[in-house]
Amino acid sequence: MTEHGKGLWLAIGAYILWGILPLYFKLLGPVPPVQILAHRVLWSLVLLLAAVAIWRRGPAIRAAARGRTLALLGCSATLIAINWLTYIWSVSHAHVLEASLGYFINPLVNVALGVAVLGERVGRTQWVAVGIAALGVLVMAIAGGGSVWISLVLAFSFGLYGLVRKIAAIDALGGLTVETLLLAIPALLVLGQAQAAGTAAFGPDLRLNILLIAAGAITAAPLLLYAAAAKRLRYATLGLLQYVAPTLQLAQAVLLFGEPLLGYHIAAFALIWTGCAVYALAGWHAATRG
Repeated sequence: MTEHGKGLWLAIGAYILWGILPLYFKLLGPVPPVQILAHRVLWSLVLLLAAVAIWRRGPAIRAAARGRTLALLGCSATLIAINWLTYIWSVSHAHVLEASLGYFINPLVNVALGVAVLGERVGRTQWVAVGIAALGVLVMAIAGGGSVWISLVLAFSFGLYGLVRKIAAIDALGGLTVETLLLAIPALLVLGQAQAAGTAAFGPDLRLNILLIAAGAITAAPLLLYAAAAKRLRYATLGLLQYVAPTLQLAQAVLLFGEPLLGYHIAAFALIWTGCAVYALAGWHAATRG
């Protein structure tokens, strides 16, 4: 298999794992979202520290995670925690449709942030794509009541997270390890408080314990697959494949979880899909010309 072929399979694997996350969180139905987040942080940290030790990256990470970079990682850790908690809450409260919408919007939020903050230049066609998607969000906001906040929080928290990580002078493994370390203390406090109050999910139920421990691998595996794929594929190709995850989430919401697909959902998704298609085709055309 060629390197490009390997990259395609790695990327598809990463996006499928991200796409089926709602199935995992549904299995944790009785667990409060904040406890799921805390376990996700702590069990991810175990795997990340093991990876750092195996690859002997500790000294390099300590050298990089100082001063401005450490402050930026504090911001990115807060943003990814907001993103994860919102996503977990949306699944547990039957708002997977709105969650999938947020990840359809996210690439277009990235475009706007790149222009506004980094001074990047985009073509007229890509601005048209952003405008069409924004119209879809407006439809959702007007007709869908308050649920649009889920989509916006997910899109902007992940967009801002990517922006901060782009600026921070540290690699993917080092950045994620430091972020997880920063979140570990709040996570321990959450679980300690739950234990003291007698509401801790981790306990006599072996099945539930295994599911919570698996949160580490479920978090780390797609990130590692994505990192490996990014080395083998064009960024434009990755950009097209990223719609696999929210498409799977949307399918689960309607077909498995019974969430109603109403008229305003269809109108909003149609506009956002159109915007995403215009944006993706413009990016693909630019990449092939380059």
